[in-house]
Amino acid sequence: MGTPEPDTIRAAVHAQRDAMLALFDQLRQDGLDEPGVSRDPYGDGEQRAHVTVTKAAHALGLEIGRDAAANLYMTLPGRDRKAAPLVIGSHLDSVPHGGNFDGAAGVLAGLAAVAALRTMRLTPDCDIVVMGIRAEESVWFQVSYIGSRGSLGTLPDGALNVRRVDTGRTLGEHIADCGGNPDALRARARHFDPAHIRAYVELHIEQAPSLVEARRPVAICTGIPGNFRYPDAWIEGRHDHVGLPRRFRHDAAMAGAEFAMALDAVWAEHDASGIPMACTFGRFHTDPAAHGMTIVPGAFHFSLDVRAYGQTILAGLEEKVGQIIQGIEQRRAVRFHLGTAARAAVGPVDPAVFGGLEAAASTQEIDVLHIGSPASHDAAAFGAAGVPMGMIFVRNENGSHNPDEAMNIEDFLDGACVLIQWVVTGLTGRDR
Repeated sequence: MGTPEPDTIRAAVHAQRDAMLALFDQLRQDGLDEPGVSRDPYGDGEQRAHVTVTKAAHALGLEIGRDAAANLYMTLPGRDRKAAPLVIGSHLDSVPHGGNFDGAAGVLAGLAAVAALRTMRLTPDCDIVVMGIRAEESVWFQVSYIGSRGSLGTLPDGALNVRRVDTGRTLGEHIADCGGNPDALRARARHFDPAHIRAYVELHIEQAPSLVEARRPVAICTGIPGNFRYPDAWIEGRHDHVGLPRRFRHDAAMAGAEFAMALDAVWAEHDASGIPMACTFGRFHTDPAAHGMTIVPGAFHFSLDVRAYGQTILAGLEEKVGQIIQGIEQRRAVRFHLGTAARAAVGPVDPAVFGGLEAAASTQEIDVLHIGSPASHDAAAFGAAGVPMGMIFVRNENGSHNPDEAMNIEDFLDGACVLIQWVVTGLTGRDR
Protein backbone atom coordinates (compact mmCIF):
# COMPACT_ATOMS: atom_id res chain seq x y z
CA MET A 1 0.00 0.00 0.00
CA GLY A 2 1.11 3.59 -0.58
CA THR A 3 1.67 6.53 1.72
CA PRO A 4 -1.42 7.55 3.74
CA GLU A 5 -3.33 10.62 2.60
CA PRO A 6 -2.41 13.93 4.29
CA ASP A 7 -5.80 14.02 6.04
CA THR A 8 -5.16 10.57 7.50
CA ILE A 9 -1.77 11.69 8.80
CA ARG A 10 -3.24 14.86 10.24
CA ALA A 11 -6.00 12.91 11.99
CA ALA A 12 -3.43 10.54 13.50
CA VAL A 13 -1.48 13.52 14.85
CA HIS A 14 -4.54 15.25 16.27
CA ALA A 15 -5.55 12.00 17.96
CA GLN A 16 -2.53 12.61 20.25
CA ARG A 17 -3.81 16.00 21.41
CA ASP A 18 -5.11 15.00 24.84
CA ALA A 19 -2.12 12.78 25.58
CA MET A 20 0.26 15.61 24.71
CA LEU A 21 -1.64 18.12 26.86
CA ALA A 22 -1.45 15.70 29.79
CA LEU A 23 2.30 15.24 29.28
CA PHE A 24 2.91 18.99 29.12
CA ASP A 25 0.90 19.42 32.33
CA GLN A 26 2.90 16.71 34.09
CA LEU A 27 6.21 18.22 32.94
CA ARG A 28 5.09 21.53 34.41
CA GLN A 29 4.47 19.81 37.73
CA ASP A 30 7.84 18.05 37.49
CA GLY A 31 9.65 21.39 37.47
CA LEU A 32 7.18 23.72 39.17
CA ASP A 33 9.15 26.53 40.80
CA GLU A 34 7.06 29.68 40.85
CA PRO A 35 7.25 31.75 38.85
CA GLY A 36 7.67 29.20 36.08
CA VAL A 37 9.57 25.92 36.07
CA SER A 38 13.12 24.97 37.03
CA ARG A 39 14.00 21.58 35.57
CA ASP A 40 17.60 21.73 36.71
CA PRO A 41 20.03 19.65 34.61
CA TYR A 42 21.36 16.56 36.36
CA GLY A 43 19.14 17.51 39.26
CA ASP A 44 15.72 16.72 40.67
CA GLY A 45 13.68 18.70 38.12
CA GLU A 46 15.27 17.15 35.04
CA GLN A 47 15.21 13.71 36.68
CA ARG A 48 11.46 13.89 37.25
CA ALA A 49 10.93 14.98 33.63
CA HIS A 50 12.92 11.98 32.38
CA VAL A 51 10.78 9.67 34.49
CA THR A 52 7.62 11.22 33.02
CA VAL A 53 8.59 10.75 29.39
CA THR A 54 10.02 7.29 30.08
CA LYS A 55 6.60 6.21 31.37
CA ALA A 56 4.97 7.61 28.23
CA ALA A 57 7.48 5.74 26.04
CA HIS A 58 6.83 2.48 27.89
CA ALA A 59 3.10 2.95 27.27
CA LEU A 60 3.87 3.21 23.53
CA GLY A 61 5.92 0.00 23.63
CA LEU A 62 9.21 1.74 22.82
CA GLU A 63 12.65 0.37 23.65
CA ILE A 64 14.34 2.38 26.43
CA GLY A 65 18.07 3.04 26.66
CA ARG A 66 20.52 5.46 28.26
CA ASP A 67 24.14 6.38 27.69
CA ALA A 68 27.15 7.53 29.71
CA ALA A 69 25.79 11.09 29.80
CA ALA A 70 22.41 9.76 31.08
CA ASN A 71 20.64 10.83 27.89
CA LEU A 72 17.37 8.99 27.29
CA TYR A 73 16.68 7.01 24.09
CA MET A 74 13.14 5.83 23.25
CA THR A 75 13.23 3.71 20.11
CA LEU A 76 10.53 2.58 17.69
CA PRO A 77 12.12 -0.37 15.87
CA GLY A 78 12.34 -0.18 12.10
CA ARG A 79 12.30 -2.87 9.46
CA ASP A 80 16.10 -2.86 9.20
CA ARG A 81 17.57 -2.69 12.70
CA LYS A 82 21.08 -2.27 11.29
CA ALA A 83 20.20 0.79 9.19
CA ALA A 84 21.25 4.25 10.34
CA PRO A 85 18.49 5.56 12.65
CA LEU A 86 16.50 8.77 12.44
CA VAL A 87 16.83 10.77 15.67
CA ILE A 88 14.11 13.16 16.82
CA GLY A 89 15.10 14.98 19.96
CA SER A 90 15.43 17.95 22.24
CA HIS A 91 16.15 18.69 25.88
CA LEU A 92 14.05 18.42 29.03
CA ASP A 93 15.93 20.84 31.30
CA SER A 94 15.02 24.52 31.65
CA VAL A 95 16.57 27.76 32.78
CA PRO A 96 15.76 28.77 36.38
CA HIS A 97 12.11 29.91 36.58
CA GLY A 98 11.70 29.37 32.83
CA GLY A 99 8.78 28.28 30.70
CA ASN A 100 7.34 24.82 30.18
CA PHE A 101 7.80 24.44 26.41
CA ASP A 102 11.43 25.31 25.60
CA GLY A 103 13.00 21.94 24.81
CA ALA A 104 10.16 19.78 26.07
CA ALA A 105 8.03 20.44 22.97
CA GLY A 106 10.64 18.69 20.82
CA VAL A 107 10.70 15.53 22.93
CA LEU A 108 6.91 15.36 23.01
CA ALA A 109 6.77 15.93 19.24
CA GLY A 110 8.92 12.83 18.83
CA LEU A 111 6.56 10.84 21.04
CA ALA A 112 3.59 12.19 19.08
CA ALA A 113 5.30 11.07 15.87
CA VAL A 114 5.79 7.48 16.95
CA ALA A 115 2.28 7.36 18.47
CA ALA A 116 0.83 8.54 15.15
CA LEU A 117 2.83 5.90 13.29
CA ARG A 118 1.41 3.28 15.65
CA THR A 119 -2.11 4.61 15.00
CA MET A 120 -1.61 4.32 11.24
CA ARG A 121 0.06 0.89 11.57
CA LEU A 122 3.18 2.13 9.83
CA THR A 123 6.64 0.70 10.39
CA PRO A 124 9.65 2.87 9.55
CA ASP A 125 12.38 1.55 7.30
CA CYS A 126 14.92 2.34 10.05
CA ASP A 127 14.74 2.80 13.82
CA ILE A 128 13.25 6.09 14.97
CA VAL A 129 14.94 7.22 18.17
CA VAL A 130 13.22 9.85 20.31
CA MET A 131 15.99 11.42 22.38
CA GLY A 132 15.52 13.18 25.70
CA ILE A 133 18.73 15.17 25.89
CA ARG A 134 20.42 16.28 29.10
CA ALA A 135 21.67 19.69 30.12
CA GLU A 136 21.17 21.88 27.05
CA GLU A 137 20.71 25.09 29.06
CA SER A 138 24.26 26.35 29.54
CA VAL A 139 23.33 28.81 32.30
CA TRP A 140 23.77 26.05 34.89
CA PHE A 141 27.24 24.70 34.01
CA GLN A 142 28.29 27.38 31.48
CA VAL A 143 29.08 24.67 28.92
CA SER A 144 27.05 24.31 25.72
CA TYR A 145 25.31 21.11 24.54
CA ILE A 146 26.45 18.85 27.38
CA GLY A 147 24.04 16.00 26.68
CA SER A 148 24.21 16.04 22.90
CA ARG A 149 27.99 16.38 22.78
CA GLY A 150 28.23 13.67 25.42
CA SER A 151 26.26 11.33 23.16
CA LEU A 152 28.57 12.13 20.23
CA GLY A 153 31.83 11.90 22.19
CA THR A 154 32.62 15.57 21.56
CA LEU A 155 32.48 17.12 25.03
CA PRO A 156 35.26 19.72 25.33
CA ASP A 157 38.28 18.96 27.47
CA GLY A 158 37.73 19.84 31.10
CA ALA A 159 33.94 20.00 30.83
CA LEU A 160 33.41 17.32 33.47
CA ASN A 161 35.32 19.42 35.99
CA VAL A 162 33.20 22.57 35.68
CA ARG A 163 30.91 23.29 38.62
CA ARG A 164 27.18 23.94 38.59
CA VAL A 165 26.65 27.56 39.50
CA ASP A 166 24.17 26.88 42.31
CA THR A 167 25.51 23.68 43.89
CA GLY A 168 29.26 24.14 43.43
CA ARG A 169 29.55 20.46 42.51
CA THR A 170 31.21 19.26 39.31
CA LEU A 171 29.43 18.15 36.18
CA GLY A 172 31.02 14.72 36.56
CA GLU A 173 29.57 14.37 40.07
CA HIS A 174 26.10 15.39 38.89
CA ILE A 175 26.24 12.95 35.95
CA ALA A 176 27.23 10.10 38.27
CA ASP A 177 24.35 10.97 40.61
CA CYS A 178 21.93 10.53 37.68
CA GLY A 179 23.23 7.12 36.65
CA GLY A 180 25.75 8.28 34.03
CA ASN A 181 29.39 7.31 33.68
CA PRO A 182 31.76 10.31 33.71
CA ASP A 183 34.82 8.06 33.36
CA ALA A 184 33.47 6.73 30.06
CA LEU A 185 32.87 10.29 28.88
CA ARG A 186 36.45 11.22 29.77
CA ALA A 187 37.55 8.30 27.61
CA ARG A 188 35.49 9.79 24.72
CA ALA A 189 32.91 7.01 24.77
CA ARG A 190 30.01 7.83 22.47
CA HIS A 191 26.53 6.45 21.97
CA PHE A 192 26.22 7.66 18.38
CA ASP A 193 28.65 7.45 15.51
CA PRO A 194 27.77 10.60 13.54
CA ALA A 195 28.41 8.74 10.29
CA HIS A 196 25.70 6.25 11.24
CA ILE A 197 22.79 8.64 11.86
CA ARG A 198 20.34 9.10 9.01
CA ALA A 199 19.29 12.55 10.23
CA TYR A 200 18.57 14.55 13.38
CA VAL A 201 15.42 16.68 13.51
CA GLU A 202 14.33 18.92 16.37
CA LEU A 203 11.05 20.74 16.92
CA HIS A 204 11.33 23.81 19.14
CA ILE A 205 9.32 26.85 20.11
CA GLU A 206 10.42 30.06 18.43
CA GLN A 207 12.50 32.37 20.60
CA ALA A 208 12.02 35.60 18.68
CA PRO A 209 8.48 36.66 17.72
CA SER A 210 8.96 36.10 13.99
CA LEU A 211 6.02 33.71 13.63
CA VAL A 212 3.83 35.83 15.87
CA GLU A 213 4.62 38.84 13.71
CA ALA A 214 3.99 36.89 10.48
CA ARG A 215 0.84 35.21 11.86
CA ARG A 216 2.04 31.76 10.87
CA PRO A 217 2.13 28.67 13.08
CA VAL A 218 5.33 27.01 11.89
CA ALA A 219 8.75 27.84 10.46
CA ILE A 220 11.54 25.78 8.91
CA CYS A 221 14.99 26.64 10.27
CA THR A 222 17.67 27.90 7.88
CA GLY A 223 20.62 27.75 10.31
CA ILE A 224 21.78 27.78 13.93
CA PRO A 225 24.40 30.28 15.07
CA GLY A 226 27.74 29.38 16.56
CA ASN A 227 29.13 31.42 19.40
CA PHE A 228 32.06 32.35 21.55
CA ARG A 229 31.50 33.15 25.20
CA TYR A 230 33.38 34.55 28.16
CA PRO A 231 31.40 33.44 31.23
CA ASP A 232 33.59 35.04 33.93
CA ALA A 233 35.29 38.12 32.50
CA TRP A 234 36.28 41.18 34.49
CA ILE A 235 38.06 44.50 34.11
CA GLU A 236 40.80 45.52 36.53
CA GLY A 237 41.09 49.21 37.31
CA ARG A 238 41.81 51.00 40.57
CA HIS A 239 39.50 51.96 43.40
CA ASP A 240 39.74 55.71 43.95
CA HIS A 241 37.96 58.68 45.50
CA VAL A 242 34.93 59.94 43.65
CA GLY A 243 36.43 63.42 43.28
CA LEU A 244 39.48 62.23 41.35
CA PRO A 245 39.92 64.10 38.02
CA ARG A 246 39.27 62.06 34.91
CA ARG A 247 42.89 62.00 33.73
CA PHE A 248 43.97 60.17 36.91
CA ARG A 249 41.22 57.54 36.88
CA HIS A 250 41.45 53.81 36.13
CA ASP A 251 37.66 53.44 36.02
CA ALA A 252 36.67 49.83 35.37
CA ALA A 253 32.94 50.61 35.12
CA MET A 254 33.39 53.26 32.45
CA ALA A 255 35.66 50.84 30.59
CA GLY A 256 32.88 48.26 30.73
CA ALA A 257 30.34 50.79 29.45
CA GLU A 258 32.62 51.80 26.56
CA PHE A 259 33.17 48.14 25.71
CA ALA A 260 29.44 47.42 25.61
CA MET A 261 28.67 50.43 23.43
CA ALA A 262 31.53 49.60 21.05
CA LEU A 263 30.15 46.07 20.56
CA ASP A 264 26.66 47.45 20.09
CA ALA A 265 28.05 49.65 17.29
CA VAL A 266 29.64 46.57 15.69
CA TRP A 267 26.27 44.84 15.86
CA ALA A 268 24.55 47.83 14.23
CA GLU A 269 27.12 47.80 11.41
CA HIS A 270 26.49 44.10 10.77
CA ASP A 271 22.72 44.65 10.83
CA ALA A 272 23.06 47.45 8.28
CA SER A 273 25.08 45.10 6.06
CA GLY A 274 22.51 42.31 6.34
CA ILE A 275 24.81 40.06 8.38
CA PRO A 276 22.89 38.58 11.32
CA MET A 277 24.68 38.35 14.65
CA ALA A 278 24.03 39.12 18.31
CA CYS A 279 26.02 40.03 21.39
CA THR A 280 24.76 39.82 24.96
CA PHE A 281 26.14 40.92 28.31
CA GLY A 282 24.33 38.57 30.67
CA ARG A 283 26.16 39.88 33.76
CA PHE A 284 27.31 43.49 33.90
CA HIS A 285 28.15 44.92 37.32
CA THR A 286 30.70 46.46 39.65
CA ASP A 287 32.25 44.51 42.52
CA PRO A 288 29.49 44.14 45.14
CA ALA A 289 32.08 43.80 47.91
CA ALA A 290 33.57 47.22 47.19
CA HIS A 291 31.19 49.38 45.15
CA GLY A 292 29.64 52.50 46.58
CA MET A 293 28.39 55.91 45.56
CA THR A 294 31.66 57.67 46.44
CA ILE A 295 34.09 55.07 45.05
CA VAL A 296 35.53 54.99 41.53
CA PRO A 297 35.11 51.29 40.62
CA GLY A 298 38.36 49.38 40.43
CA ALA A 299 36.73 46.15 39.27
CA PHE A 300 33.91 45.44 36.83
CA HIS A 301 32.49 41.97 36.08
CA PHE A 302 30.65 40.79 32.98
CA SER A 303 29.77 37.79 30.83
CA LEU A 304 29.73 37.99 27.04
CA ASP A 305 28.02 35.87 24.39
CA VAL A 306 28.68 36.68 20.73
CA ARG A 307 26.95 34.62 18.02
CA ALA A 308 26.74 34.52 14.24
CA TYR A 309 25.87 32.11 11.42
CA GLY A 310 29.30 31.71 9.83
CA GLN A 311 32.64 30.57 11.28
CA THR A 312 34.49 33.25 9.32
CA ILE A 313 32.16 35.92 10.68
CA LEU A 314 32.65 34.60 14.22
CA ALA A 315 36.42 34.66 13.82
CA GLY A 316 36.25 38.25 12.59
CA LEU A 317 34.07 39.26 15.52
CA GLU A 318 36.46 37.68 18.00
CA GLU A 319 39.34 39.57 16.41
CA LYS A 320 37.29 42.79 16.62
CA VAL A 321 36.64 42.19 20.33
CA GLY A 322 40.40 41.99 20.88
CA GLN A 323 40.99 45.24 19.00
CA ILE A 324 38.29 47.07 20.98
CA ILE A 325 39.75 45.82 24.27
CA GLN A 326 43.27 46.90 23.31
CA GLY A 327 42.07 50.43 22.60
CA ILE A 328 40.10 50.74 25.84
CA GLU A 329 43.01 49.43 27.91
CA GLN A 330 45.27 52.10 26.42
CA ARG A 331 42.77 54.95 26.81
CA ARG A 332 41.52 54.15 30.30
CA ALA A 333 44.57 52.50 31.91
CA VAL A 334 42.68 49.33 32.80
CA ARG A 335 43.21 45.66 32.08
CA PHE A 336 40.68 43.13 30.77
CA HIS A 337 40.73 39.56 32.12
CA LEU A 338 38.53 37.52 29.82
CA GLY A 339 39.14 34.13 31.42
CA THR A 340 38.53 30.88 29.59
CA ALA A 341 36.49 31.10 26.41
CA ALA A 342 33.70 28.64 25.61
CA ARG A 343 32.74 27.96 22.01
CA ALA A 344 30.04 26.26 19.98
CA ALA A 345 30.28 25.65 16.25
CA VAL A 346 27.79 26.94 13.70
CA GLY A 347 24.99 24.43 13.06
CA PRO A 348 24.49 23.97 9.30
CA VAL A 349 21.02 22.84 8.20
CA ASP A 350 21.12 20.00 5.67
CA PRO A 351 19.59 21.11 2.35
CA ALA A 352 17.85 17.78 1.77
CA VAL A 353 16.29 17.78 5.24
CA PHE A 354 15.25 21.41 4.81
CA GLY A 355 13.67 20.64 1.44
CA GLY A 356 11.91 17.59 2.79
CA LEU A 357 10.41 19.49 5.72
CA GLU A 358 9.31 22.29 3.41
CA ALA A 359 7.65 19.78 1.06
CA ALA A 360 5.95 18.12 4.03
CA ALA A 361 4.52 21.48 5.14
CA SER A 362 3.22 22.07 1.62
CA THR A 363 1.60 18.63 1.56
CA GLN A 364 -0.10 19.41 4.86
CA GLU A 365 -1.12 22.86 3.51
CA ILE A 366 0.66 24.62 6.37
CA ASP A 367 2.05 28.02 5.39
CA VAL A 368 5.57 28.16 6.83
CA LEU A 369 8.20 30.84 7.31
CA HIS A 370 11.95 30.39 6.75
CA ILE A 371 13.95 31.72 9.69
CA GLY A 372 17.42 31.40 11.15
CA SER A 373 17.42 30.44 14.80
CA PRO A 374 18.42 33.31 17.09
CA ALA A 375 19.38 30.77 19.74
CA SER A 376 21.59 27.73 20.19
CA HIS A 377 20.11 24.22 20.07
CA ASP A 378 21.30 20.63 20.42
CA ALA A 379 20.70 20.30 16.67
CA ALA A 380 23.81 22.43 16.17
CA ALA A 381 25.98 19.84 17.94
CA PHE A 382 24.69 17.14 15.58
CA GLY A 383 25.14 19.39 12.55
CA ALA A 384 28.69 20.30 13.58
CA ALA A 385 29.48 16.58 13.89
CA GLY A 386 28.40 16.05 10.28
CA VAL A 387 24.91 14.65 10.90
CA PRO A 388 22.22 15.82 8.41
CA MET A 389 20.16 18.15 10.58
CA GLY A 390 16.95 20.16 10.40
CA MET A 391 14.66 22.07 12.74
CA ILE A 392 11.00 23.03 12.92
CA PHE A 393 9.93 26.10 14.89
CA VAL A 394 6.50 26.51 16.44
CA ARG A 395 4.87 29.88 17.13
CA ASN A 396 5.26 31.01 20.72
CA GLU A 397 3.98 34.18 22.35
CA ASN A 398 6.12 36.10 24.86
CA GLY A 399 9.52 34.66 23.97
CA SER A 400 11.25 31.87 25.85
CA HIS A 401 13.40 31.41 28.94
CA ASN A 402 10.65 33.05 30.98
CA PRO A 403 7.56 31.80 32.83
CA ASP A 404 5.19 33.26 30.23
CA GLU A 405 6.00 30.97 27.28
CA ALA A 406 2.68 30.53 25.54
CA MET A 407 2.80 27.91 22.81
CA ASN A 408 -0.66 26.97 21.60
CA ILE A 409 -1.38 23.24 21.36
CA GLU A 410 -2.87 23.69 17.88
CA ASP A 411 0.37 25.26 16.64
CA PHE A 412 2.32 22.41 18.26
CA LEU A 413 0.15 19.88 16.40
CA ASP A 414 0.76 21.75 13.12
CA GLY A 415 4.50 21.48 13.71
CA ALA A 416 4.10 17.79 14.54
CA CYS A 417 2.13 17.32 11.30
CA VAL A 418 5.06 18.70 9.31
CA LEU A 419 7.43 16.39 11.15
CA ILE A 420 5.31 13.26 10.74
CA GLN A 421 4.46 13.97 7.09
CA TRP A 422 8.21 14.16 6.43
CA VAL A 423 8.81 10.89 8.29
CA VAL A 424 5.93 9.09 6.57
CA THR A 425 6.93 10.31 3.10
CA GLY A 426 10.52 9.21 3.41
CA LEU A 427 10.82 6.44 5.94
CA THR A 428 7.73 4.24 6.19
CA GLY A 429 5.67 1.53 4.60
CA ARG A 430 2.34 0.14 5.77
CA ASP A 431 2.47 -3.07 7.79
CA ARG A 432 1.44 -6.17 5.90
